[in-house]
Amino acid sequence: VQLQAYGGGLVQPGGSLRLSCAASGSIFSINAMGWYRQVPGKQRDLVARITSGGSTNYADSVKGRFTISRDNAKNTLYLRMNSLKPEDTAVYYCNADVRTSASSPVYRFWGQGTLVTVSS
Repeated sequence: VQLQAYGGGLVQPGGSLRLSCAASGSIFSINAMGWYRQVPGKQRDLVARITSGGSTNYADSVKGRFTISRDNAKNTLYLRMNSLKPEDTAVYYCNADVRTSASSPVYRFWGQGTLVTVSS
């Protein structure tokens, strides 16, 4: 199973970006999916998470500005980021909790990360 994250880049404060994360490979089903972010020297923190049924939770710092969504038919996760701030600058990682067969346990897979830089 591979997760490919893309959509990062340089944006001015107050701007918007949409990140995408496509899962491929031996996928039977995907449970929860999520976005995390990490800055150098700090731990990787949860940004937002979404279950297979569409329930979501967000870090307090992004509530009202970021929206997580998923397209189950395409095994793709999205993160719409509005009103971006310099403190949102980080490498953003996606993950997915995947069953590779009907009888397999759930494995967590990570994407490679995409850099978001918010600066004027």
